[in-house]
Amino acid sequence: PFVMTFERLGIKTAAGIINFVVITAALSSCNGGIFSTGRMLYSLAQNGQAPASFARTSSNGVPRNALLLSIAALLLGVLLNYLVPEKVFVWVTAIATFGAIWTWVMILLAQLKFRAGLSKAERDRLQFRMWLWPLSSYLALAFLILVVGLMAYFEETRIALYVGPAFLVLLTVLYYVFKLSPKEDGVAVARSAS
Repeated sequence: PFVMTFERLGIKTAAGIINFVVITAALSSCNGGIFSTGRMLYSLAQNGQAPASFARTSSNGVPRNALLLSIAALLLGVLLNYLVPEKVFVWVTAIATFGAIWTWVMILLAQLKFRAGLSKAERDRLQFRMWLWPLSSYLALAFLILVVGLMAYFEETRIALYVGPAFLVLLTVLYYVFKLSPKEDGVAVARSAS
């Protein structure tokens, strides 16, 4: 909108400057995403929670394999944007929504199981008591099921219900194939830091 406004006012240089700033910001964001994802994969690999190849570094200390996977994922997004530009945004947001829903369902189920396992005395000692528990957790689960139902109803977002579970199966298979589990010293460091 700013670029069009400046162009209509006849200030073409300002429009070019705004375009430059927006493109530079987008490139900076991509760069940050590539390197933060690479470092996250590197850290997971060091802790035994990702394939060991992601923990290998170049002579400069750069986790090359982790960066290459991060770049490949970004290039997949570029390719999808080229092949199906009218659909890719909805696909990506639907798949991200599936990931968020899966995470919250697991959190709610874990909370329900944890609280159910506590004795009355332990529940009374809790410093934070969830309002309307357990009804609030069941209502949140019902809402998430409604969202999944709506995703299934709309053809554009239905892809997430195919890709999401397939991705979870892939992660499970990779977990068992690579026998990934946290290293004891990594767990000890995490515990001592908190």
